[in-house]
Amino acid sequence: MTVERSCSMIFVHAHLAAALLFLIVVVAVPFGLPVHVAAQHADAAKPAAQAAREAEQGEQAHEEGWMPVIAKTVNFAILAGVLVYFLKTPLTEYLSSRIVKVRRDLVTAAETREAATRQLAEIQTKLAALPGELEALKVRGGEEIAAERVRIRQAAAAERQRLLEHTRREIDMRLRVARRELVEHAATLAVAVASERIRKSITSDDQARLVERYTSQLKQVRA
Repeated sequence: MTVERSCSMIFVHAHLAAALLFLIVVVAVPFGLPVHVAAQHADAAKPAAQAAREAEQGEQAHEEGWMPVIAKTVNFAILAGVLVYFLKTPLTEYLSSRIVKVRRDLVTAAETREAATRQLAEIQTKLAALPGELEALKVRGGEEIAAERVRIRQAAAAERQRLLEHTRREIDMRLRVARRELVEHAATLAVAVASERIRKSITSDDQARLVERYTSQLKQVRA
């Protein structure tokens, strides 16, 4: 509604300006009268006889001076009519195109202003929400850092427990191997010591008796 009203006002103002220009030109023509008409008032102080004679001459000159003015006025009116007749359509088309262009420019400007206002409102909304988003990001970052610390702590505890279990199993296995080796070594030493003691303490008679006892035992088993 505002755009159409502005275009209508522009059209009316253009027509008024053209009409005013025409009236100014038409009204300005009579001011081109001969100078002796104004000079008659300046010579009013001359003697009466000379003034009467000059007045008679002035009337004749006055009557003769108005005819060119009327002719010029008629010619100008005819010329103005012809110009208006031939220039009316181009002028109207030009004014119409200008009105359409101005209307389109005004609509575009209004749309641009609305888009800029909308974008500015969105930017202001985002700027207003920015502190809250930053605070939320800070809180979320703190929570994530705390959760990551807990996860790292739990992972470290689980890894430590795994290493402890592995070390414990390794130690137990090595203890069993060392115990078995120790027992075998002790048994070997005991056998060696016992063999050495027996070899040193037994005599030939004892050996003979042992052989005889072993032989009698074999005979009893066979019988």
